[in-house]
Amino acid sequence: MYVQNDTPLGGSLVLSSLVAVLPLLTLFVLLGGLRVRAWLASLISLAVALLVAILAYRMPVDQALLSGVEGAVFGFFPILWIVINALWIYQMTVSTGHFDVLRRSFGSVSDDQRVQAVIIAFCFGALLEALAGFGTPVAICTVMLIALRFSPLKAAVVALVANTAPVAFGAIAVPITTLASVTGLPEEALGAMVGRQTPILAVFVPFVLVALVDGARGLRETWPVALVAGLVFGVAQYVTSNFISLALTDIVAALLAAGAVVLLVRIRPPQRAEIPADAPQDTRETVSVTSGGDGGGDGGGDAGGGGASSTDAPAGSDHDDHTRDTRRDVVLAYAPYLIIILMFSLQQIPVIDDALSATTVKFNWPGLNVMTEAGRPVSTQAFTLNWLESAGTILLFAGIVTALVLRVRPGVAVAAYWRVLVQLRTAIVTVMAVLALAYVMNTSGQTLTLGGLLAGTGGFFAVLSPVLGWLGVAVTGSDTSANSLFGALQVTAAEGAGLDPILLAAANSSGGVLGKMVSPQNLAIAASAVAMSGREGEILRKVLLWSLVFLAGMCVLVYLQSTPVLGWMVVAG
Repeated sequence: MYVQNDTPLGGSLVLSSLVAVLPLLTLFVLLGGLRVRAWLASLISLAVALLVAILAYRMPVDQALLSGVEGAVFGFFPILWIVINALWIYQMTVSTGHFDVLRRSFGSVSDDQRVQAVIIAFCFGALLEALAGFGTPVAICTVMLIALRFSPLKAAVVALVANTAPVAFGAIAVPITTLASVTGLPEEALGAMVGRQTPILAVFVPFVLVALVDGARGLRETWPVALVAGLVFGVAQYVTSNFISLALTDIVAALLAAGAVVLLVRIRPPQRAEIPADAPQDTRETVSVTSGGDGGGDGGGDAGGGGASSTDAPAGSDHDDHTRDTRRDVVLAYAPYLIIILMFSLQQIPVIDDALSATTVKFNWPGLNVMTEAGRPVSTQAFTLNWLESAGTILLFAGIVTALVLRVRPGVAVAAYWRVLVQLRTAIVTVMAVLALAYVMNTSGQTLTLGGLLAGTGGFFAVLSPVLGWLGVAVTGSDTSANSLFGALQVTAAEGAGLDPILLAAANSSGGVLGKMVSPQNLAIAASAVAMSGREGEILRKVLLWSLVFLAGMCVLVYLQSTPVLGWMVVAG
């Protein structure tokens, strides 16, 4: 048995903190400073965490290794299990050509790029984030925007800024699931609290998007579209996360927001000012009439067609301009997403939910025996194997039904699944290593040490809380990883500072979403998708200010929620 100790070095919290921070410092320096590949940086940082646990915290070798193995397994199931099956469904829509139909359907709603930015980058991007996350929305939306004749730089910036508000509930709410696992706090309470923070952010994001596309004129002429999209998305995100289902939060919000925008555009199209004939090409392009273009094949990170300039349409767009999809084609293009919604909706029926829950197995991780200083078993050594109830398994069933509906041959479906595994091979190693790192730090007591140090800031920690999440995502590129790294730390610091642990744990996730647009991984995805590899710094300069402005707003919101001013918004634990 191992008993945690938050001051293993001479009883000094400061000295112990200098050692406890080494694994995180290693990860940040390798990723952010030396630009080491994420999978290798994660493995090296995991090794550092194990050494610190064994040598500084005197944790038995077997206990340290077992905690790392448990974290790695949790990283694969349920987290990667969700991502793999979600991307499988997407790959099948690409293989059958239905993704191209979906893209053309979006392009036909409006020829106004400001509206297209809201529908594709904000609404459809949120749907992709809900289903897969982990960079998928940025890769796909940038390609779709270029196909609609956005300039490469503008497409990348718009997709990155849009990929904020839905991130905390991405991949069927995996960041919340992970946060609950590492903190021991109720998943529903954490999701509800995040659902009282990110919806406020969502209201403002569409305004930024239309401003990025068309400046002040875009705001003047397209503000009703931005307002409707932001309000509908925010309200739907709040209602779904607090009263319906965490897994469906972004799906419902994205679809309702898209539907509201389409309806508004049909009733009242945005006014467009006359553009002088001698205006720069990119300015004239903003309101040019477009009808879609070829998305560049699979919509992945290499994004064929991304070499289009601001004046040239991507290859294949002439063909797509004359393509007329039948109503049946359009229905089938939307079918996979409707099937997913149906599957998760059926899961909410009590009889079905009870049947699925009956297969869940809960057990203490074999051989792991870690106690807190108070003599209680640490929460992370309890493992839940909900193999049939898992969101990943529901997505697997949805994928099978999708294959039947789209008439995908078994061989094609299997080949698509294999492509996903190959595509995610390094991401699989990275996620499993980061979760193993988090579990080692949590069980050994390293997180307790750092949390105790931060608790010394008192009530001001409420301001710093979202910054920790932002930093974690900016470095790792994942809200899930940031929650696994800092979730338990937030709780420890909150309890030490006399603040609500649910509020600050949720703030870690909500602040983290704002680090997505500046993370090296997402910048690299966006740059490669628009054939701008090597020019990530140029994209970063366009998005950094918005990331910091939104982060400042989130810090103010969380601080006010920690005081009587907005304390009524905090979810009761």
